[in-house]
Parts: sequence; C-alpha cells; structure tokens
Amino acid sequence: MTHTPPAPLLPPAAAPAPASHPDLVPLDPADLAALGAASTATITTQLFKLGLRNTFLAGLGSQSRHAPRMVGEAFTLRYIPAREDIDTLDVFADYDHPQRLAVESVHPGQVLVMDCRGQGRAASAGHILLTRLASRGAAGVVTDGTLRDIEGIAELRMPVFAAGAAAMTNLAQHHAVDVQVPIGCAGVPVYPGDVLVGDADGVVCVPRHLVPVIARPAREQEELEAFLQRRVAAGAPLRGTYPPDEHTLRAYGESRAGVDDAR
Repeated sequence: MTHTPPAPLLPPAAAPAPASHPDLVPLDPADLAALGAASTATITTQLFKLGLRNTFLAGLGSQSRHAPRMVGEAFTLRYIPAREDIDTLDVFADYDHPQRLAVESVHPGQVLVMDCRGQGRAASAGHILLTRLASRGAAGVVTDGTLRDIEGIAELRMPVFAAGAAAMTNLAQHHAVDVQVPIGCAGVPVYPGDVLVGDADGVVCVPRHLVPVIARPAREQEELEAFLQRRVAAGAPLRGTYPPDEHTLRAYGESRAGVDDAR
C-alpha cells in the first residue's frame, strides 16, 4: 500500500467496526475482553508455552495518566529514515501523506502501531494527531520511537505507549511510507490485525490466530495466580505454592467450588 490512498473513509458514525483487512475473521469480543483483563506478564507466559519468545515490545512505557490499560487490533504505520530534500514541512499540506492517512484511517477498537526503527531523536507524532485518534475512538497508540507534546498526550483518555519524549518534528528523522503492512516495533513483528495488549509492564503483541487459543488459559492463569498471591501474602512458602503442588491445586479447586458452575 506504499503511497496509495485507501478508499474514501466513511464518516465515523457509519464506519464499520472493526475495520480490518476483509479477509480477517472477526475476533470474539469475549476473547478480547479476556485478554484486556489479563496482565501482559500472563499473556507472554501463555505465548511462551506455545513457543513464542519474541512478543514483548521491550522499552515502551505508558504515557497516559488516565488510561493505563489497552487492548485492540493493530493498524500499522511504517517509517523509514528521513531525507532532507524530501521531508520538509510542506509535505503536511498533502492530505494523502501516509502519516495523515493513518490517523484518518484508524477505526474504533484499533491501535495505531508505528515502526520507527527504535529511533527517538525526533517524535513520531504529537498531541494534535493523537487527539484526533482519541476522538475517532482508537483503542491506543504504540510506537518504538518518541512522542512530543507529552504533557498534553498524558491527559488524553486513550492508552499511549512510547519509548519516551522528543521535541523535534518527525520529519527530522522519519519518513512515513506504508500503512497496514507487516512491521517491526521494538524488535517484535506486528501484522495488521494482531492484538496489542498494554499495561504497567508494557506492551505485548498477540498473533491474531492465537487470540482464541490463549484467551481462556490467560483468564485461568490470572485466577490461579490471584489465589497463589493471597496464600503467599498469608505466609505460605514458595515450595508447594509457586508453582503449586497437588495439595495447593486441590485447595484452589475447593476455593472455586460453585464459581465456575455459575459462569
């Protein structure tokens, strides 16, 4: 999709949701809710069990004071290094500029994920663009680069994860070229439609086809570990508790009596 404008965007009220590639099977909202309630630590463990060891976008932190948790489908934007004779302020007068197109193409429930090659000398976006994303109902923003106007961004009611802050315009270091293509973000492959989950630890990328595979196990791990946490806090030793032995698992099962049946 390099430099190719997408079809005209529908007005927000009429926009389809979720807006993904047409060949992607819609995700079960219950699975998304389960992942949204699970910690990134739990999700990375579930993916590790399946053999995936490179799913955590290391080095990114939450920039939002009001929306620390995030879950949504990836809408990708790829940057390459800027070139001085091409990347001037005049390019922003072009409404087909890939960065602007990305902002105006993200639909409710999607997360804008930017590939900045881990370079942060210049910001990948700023407060005005992120405000537009928030007003469109975006589920969040993730960049392995930096952002500017960080004080304003921190007040948005939208999850934002970045490597930090930088005052310089993105044109000083980044040239936007592609949207909705596979990218690398913080060294992790992210494909359009993958699910990004964020919390205080950072961001994890869940391959789309694995969302229904890990959603229930992630919820079950959260429930078990909450039980184990209470036992350790009450004085239980690690031996036999974490990981749980047969006795501890039996006690956990008894504590769950009636809860699972009520679901």
